[in-house]
Amino acid sequence: MNVKKILLNALFLLFFFQSALFSQETTENLFAGIEIGSKGIKMSVLDVKNIKRGDFVIKSYWSENVGIARGIAIDGNLAKEDIEKTALVVLSNYSKIKNDFKVTDENIFIVGSSGVAMAKNTQELADKIKLLTNKTLDFIDAQTEGKMLLKGCVPPSDYKDSMILDIGGGNTKGGYIDVRNNDAFVFFPLSVSYGTITLTEAVIKKTRKDDISEYNEKSFGFLPTLRDQINAMYGTSPVALEKEKVFMSGGAVWAFYTLYNGVAKETFNKFNLEDVLNYDAILKNNFRKFEELAKTDKDAERVLKTYSQKYLISGSNILLVCLEAIPEINDKKLYFAKEGQIAWLVSYIADRSKKIKKIY
Repeated sequence: MNVKKILLNALFLLFFFQSALFSQETTENLFAGIEIGSKGIKMSVLDVKNIKRGDFVIKSYWSENVGIARGIAIDGNLAKEDIEKTALVVLSNYSKIKNDFKVTDENIFIVGSSGVAMAKNTQELADKIKLLTNKTLDFIDAQTEGKMLLKGCVPPSDYKDSMILDIGGGNTKGGYIDVRNNDAFVFFPLSVSYGTITLTEAVIKKTRKDDISEYNEKSFGFLPTLRDQINAMYGTSPVALEKEKVFMSGGAVWAFYTLYNGVAKETFNKFNLEDVLNYDAILKNNFRKFEELAKTDKDAERVLKTYSQKYLISGSNILLVCLEAIPEINDKKLYFAKEGQIAWLVSYIADRSKKIKKIY
């Protein structure tokens, strides 16, 4: 082989690898979301390998503090100056996503949270976003939150065999898929009015002093009420109890998994009822162990800075009661779905995938 041919082959290979690298950087598998929340704007960039299996990687996630919803409490409207500021922040990050991450325009989604959707003048914000980005601003209302939670936290290939429960601050919500006539996927919501914060407040009302031992005692006495609500939730939708897989998300589950197992490294992290029972025992009887851990573990420190012991106890109680009410729980597969904050974006991607069945 002569020198000229060798050089031509080398140039061809170089061009091939550069083309492959460029195609990876501008791949159609990259998606991004901008969520306008009450207290801030969150940006996410995902590299989706296989949406059906829930196989994706978070390439980047960041936020900017913009309190757009503060005017709602005053007159029910978003303030004009807050709309302007929010729209400019959205535009700046929209441009960053397109230019720095090479996400195509059709793969970028912008939404407003249910808290922002409460305002009477949301159309003004939508019009401003449209003017600056030419993108349509969708709003996530509370009614669709459970469905999006399932679509965003459960791999589509597991839809039929799973249910999702998210333990939030104000309530516990989720649902499951049932297959009806003509192989139609129908979503059935699940909800309980207690979350980490609301349960803590309910227990505090029954205590006379700021003492953890009394709180523990009153919290234990509140368990029958909590069990009644959980059983009523499952009672209205007994098919949920037949599901093989249970996906859990929310702050209380994040706190449990991080303090007991360490930081979650996978999108879906396995655990079992015994893990929760052991965590609960440490939480209520040897909390100092977690306090000592937080001195050397930044993730544990973050949990304890986010939640006091009382909030952690309430979250653990909800988690335990939700699991213990499920028959043959030790035969189920339990997962902590750690990416709850981007569930809406994964849900959007799943909705637009031709490989995923539509959920009604």
